[in-house]
Amino acid sequence: MPTLDRTTHSATGGDAARLGFAAAVLTVVVAAVFAVIAIPTPPRAGPFCMTGCVAYPYVDVAQFIPGDYVWLVPGILLAPIFVVLMACIHAYAAEARKTSSRIGLSFAVVYAVVILVDYFLQLTVVVPSLQAGETDGLSLFTQYNPHGLFIALEALGYAILTVALLFAAPAFEGGPAERAIRWLFVSSFVLMVAAFVGLGVVQRDLVAFEVAVLTITWAVLIASGAILTLVFRSVGKSVRLPS
Repeated sequence: MPTLDRTTHSATGGDAARLGFAAAVLTVVVAAVFAVIAIPTPPRAGPFCMTGCVAYPYVDVAQFIPGDYVWLVPGILLAPIFVVLMACIHAYAAEARKTSSRIGLSFAVVYAVVILVDYFLQLTVVVPSLQAGETDGLSLFTQYNPHGLFIALEALGYAILTVALLFAAPAFEGGPAERAIRWLFVSSFVLMVAAFVGLGVVQRDLVAFEVAVLTITWAVLIASGAILTLVFRSVGKSVRLPS
């Protein structure tokens, strides 16, 4: 069980602890489903496409609908869940750490806006346009374009998510569970920066960074979310105990 400082974290309150527990559980489940659906989805263009690749302007893809777009659904669900989780982490943080956790929450909102706009446009604009054969000017927006807006916004969104985790990390300063969460949060940012710099040095396509930062995000959210369920459950129990 995590070691908790009751005087530091009792102000979190039972409601915030229960909401944090639910958000952590949903984060683990949705992030896992996100990864399970996205990983087997075959790349149709870009550096990871091996056979049957779609050529520019990347609009002869109507036959891949809806299969190639199912993975966007858990991605959309994850965005608001993560914002709620970060709000609960902010409530959990000790008063001296709330400035940092508030900054983390702000970055979480930025991530959510970027990803929700990016994914929602794919499902509500790009997919209907492809199905209707209205493809003029669509190549810049389709997810198959390795140099398009979709890949750029997705890479940006998940990079910002790791920044949010970095600023949330100081909220955890107690026992082994809190230290593990802090380590995971900081590691996500360090790995993101290393991937961005390293792939840039070897002049790899932005798609390589997108894949790397997505993989980092899935792994960190699943692992840290599981530990956060223990932390918030313990906070909830401590709130119900007499002082």
